[in-house]
Amino acid sequence: MNTLGRILLATGALGASTLGYAAGIERRHWTLRKATLPVLAEGSPRLRVLHVSDLHMTPNQLSKQRWVAGLDELEPDLVVNTGDNLAHPQAVPGVLRALGPLLDRPGVFVFGSNDYYAPKPKNPARYLIPSGKKKRIRGNPLPWRDLRAAMTERGWVDLTHRRRHLNVGGVSVHAAGLDDPHLKRDRYAEIEGRPAEDVQLGLGVTHSPEPRVLDSFDGDDYDLVLAGHTHGGQLCLPGFGAIVTNCELDRARAKGPSDWGAHMRLHVSAGLGTSPYAPVRFACPPEASLLTLVPRSEGGGPEAVPSVEGAPVEDRVGIR
Repeated sequence: MNTLGRILLATGALGASTLGYAAGIERRHWTLRKATLPVLAEGSPRLRVLHVSDLHMTPNQLSKQRWVAGLDELEPDLVVNTGDNLAHPQAVPGVLRALGPLLDRPGVFVFGSNDYYAPKPKNPARYLIPSGKKKRIRGNPLPWRDLRAAMTERGWVDLTHRRRHLNVGGVSVHAAGLDDPHLKRDRYAEIEGRPAEDVQLGLGVTHSPEPRVLDSFDGDDYDLVLAGHTHGGQLCLPGFGAIVTNCELDRARAKGPSDWGAHMRLHVSAGLGTSPYAPVRFACPPEASLLTLVPRSEGGGPEAVPSVEGAPVEDRVGIR
């Protein structure tokens, strides 16, 4: 075999092994991430928030269901679900098995595009096209109303275009949420206005972290916004990070905590799933996040986090 042949053979073998890892290993490498975010009013007790997003559940994903259910062992004060739970018409029971123990804890949620519509096969090159220039491709309707009914019956609060006052973990929280900005269903005018001055946390919840939405929350002096949708880029390059975010958010904020404006913090979850038609992750394992919220004067630092069912743990520290 000549030199060119050996190079082509080696390149093909490397590509095949990388694809095998991305599809067969990393996309099931359930990871618990952690961030300490100084966003609470002075004198507030610490608040443990579990951020879950982008399950993209199908009925046979039993490993994912068991792992998510095990997160209840972390004993969060509040669970925030930022949408895209479904990826199949029969996925609602699987989502409820995954969230089951957590539904007994205080929780809030909004939905994303893949709660409303099933995924469809798409050309992967679409993800390299700027978000504003892509034509939306929607699949068949999904049973989001059934999922919403089950979650609210267990006590979780649907924040879609709602403002709610919550008392969780000894902290007074003003929470407000939007319908999915990725589908341009958001109507910020329905929730606009600043949180009351006496609350200890102003919390915004949205599926897609579109800058126009983040600017609105920041303009109303919210302390923290939680979002998902980006999958952290899903396919990342070591040393470079996310290639795309699938929205107007910049790549540097594709996952984890960051600052937005002069006052507000943003946390974007890389999520726990993928589309059934793009079942790969690379340099971006599926994740849930345990966020420890502390008063602003405390800053933040790394702490040990217990693993859940053998989940790998990565510490992340809030950026000041």
